[in-house]
Order: sequence, then C-alpha cells, then structure tokens
Amino acid sequence: MKTALAADPLCKEHQTGAHHPERPERFDAALGALDGLELLRLDPRHATEDELALCHSRSYIRLVEREVTTGLHELSTGDTIISPRSLDAATRATGGALNALDAVMDGQARNAFCIPRPPGHHATPVRGMGFCLFNTVAIAARYAQQKYGVERVLIADWDVHHGNGTQDIFYSDGTVFFFSTHQYPWYPGTGAASESGEGLGLGTTLNCPFPAGSGRKEILGAFQEKLLPAAESFQPGLVLLSAGFDSRIGDPLGNFTLTDTDFVDLTTVLREIADKHAEGRLVSVLEGGYSLEGLAAGVRAHVAALM
Repeated sequence: MKTALAADPLCKEHQTGAHHPERPERFDAALGALDGLELLRLDPRHATEDELALCHSRSYIRLVEREVTTGLHELSTGDTIISPRSLDAATRATGGALNALDAVMDGQARNAFCIPRPPGHHATPVRGMGFCLFNTVAIAARYAQQKYGVERVLIADWDVHHGNGTQDIFYSDGTVFFFSTHQYPWYPGTGAASESGEGLGLGTTLNCPFPAGSGRKEILGAFQEKLLPAAESFQPGLVLLSAGFDSRIGDPLGNFTLTDTDFVDLTTVLREIADKHAEGRLVSVLEGGYSLEGLAAGVRAHVAALM
C-alpha cells in the first residue's frame, strides 16, 4: 500500500493578500516538494455542513458563510483573513482530509498526508482565529468515530503554536487524546502544562510547552518520553497529526530549531504508535510553516518518512 496525498489546487483560491505569511504559495511549495515520490493521489471533495458540524456550531458555520459571501476582509471572530473563495477552499481542505481518512480506513493506503489551506488547529467550535476557519484534524477525528466506530483517537501536534482549537473541542471528551509540543509563551497564549483536560477528558490532554530556542532534545524527547507511554496507556485506534513546519529552524513565525532529520525521527515515533496500536493508520494534516524553503524541505522529509 502507498502513502496517499490529498492536495486540492482550489485551496490556493483562499487569498490572504500581499505579504501575508499564510499565502497560496505555501500550497505550491509543499506540493512541489513531493515531486518524484510515488503517492496515491486522492480526488477532491467538499466537506458537508453536517461534517463541519461534527466540531463546529451551526451558528458559527452560518457566520463564516455570511461573512465570506458579503465580502468581509477578515472574519469577525478573530485574526483570519477571508476572501470570496475562502469558504470553498476551507470546505475542500477538510473534505480532502476526510477522503484521506477514508483511504486509510478502507485499506487503500497505508497512511496519508494532506495539504489544506487554510490551516485548522486554532479554530474552536465557535470561533475562527490564527489563519484558521474550520478545524480539519478535529473534524477528521470525529468523522472516524462516527463513520468507522473508532473508539479512541490520538492527535499529536508539533506546530510551533499551540493547537488551542483542537484542545477546546476535546478537552472534556475522553475519547480523543491531544498531545502538543509548542513554543510558550507564544501565540495564542494557551497550552500550559497544567492544561490536562477536565471531566471525562481529565488526563487526555498533554501539553509540552517549551521556550524559544528549543529543538530536538526537548521536542523529540517529549515524543519519546511522554507521548509513547501515553499512547501505550490510551491505546488509540487511529493516529492523526497536525504537522506544522513553523517549528523548523529559520521559520519567520517561530523560534524552534527542529531540522529535517528531526522531522524524520518524529514521524518515526508516530509510525511506531500507529503500527503498534492502530494497524498503521496515520493521517497527517499540514498546519503552519511560513518559510517556503523550510516548508518544502520539512514536508519532503516527513512524507518520505511516512512512505
């Protein structure tokens, strides 16, 4: 079985304006980095409203539709630029990830990598922020539970920014384990080690905040020393990744020092978990990464390791 790729050029129609770090060229950089790799290319599709509503309120979905169609330049809920095709791009971004999940769950692919724009991990049930409209990785987790009956899902997030939206969605859940390494204090200001879940979800959020300048020792160390035993206890039936390459050295929006070799080793940890607990089922979803050269190099290393 091959590694599947979900990459829909319509995602480039989400226009953020000149000099915005989350720009359409990111899609081309990530996709171009995969030239020559033998991947299973997946067809695009839109996510339905019911699929978006697995993690977002209907009123928030209506708000996004209204504000995009009326021509606002920025979503009223937060720091997210929008343009006339942003809703189409966002629903295709999420739909592509759901197709990737189908391919992995149905046995068509060993694992999958997705290149969505806009990214998603800052989007909460009722708020878009941090360049994000809909939380693609969170929707994929709920979709897997609803469609395939997966009881427990692990979401890991190595983006330099904390995935506050993903955390919010599952904080009191208990069936989705959220693990994050991130720069702290940094945008969006969440992700303290004390944030560990509540109610039924107590103990199923594991935050590993690190100061600027952190790199392989801290982040790979957390994956090996904290995530591996947590996964052993949690026993996930599916592994999802918010793959942010703004944690790579030289990114303009982060101060971590991960290298391409580090991304290979981090990917290897996740494959170990997926192979041991989830029959190899692993779907990776691109989040940040704002140096085009760094993004391309990190994506190439990551996907080669998936393969």
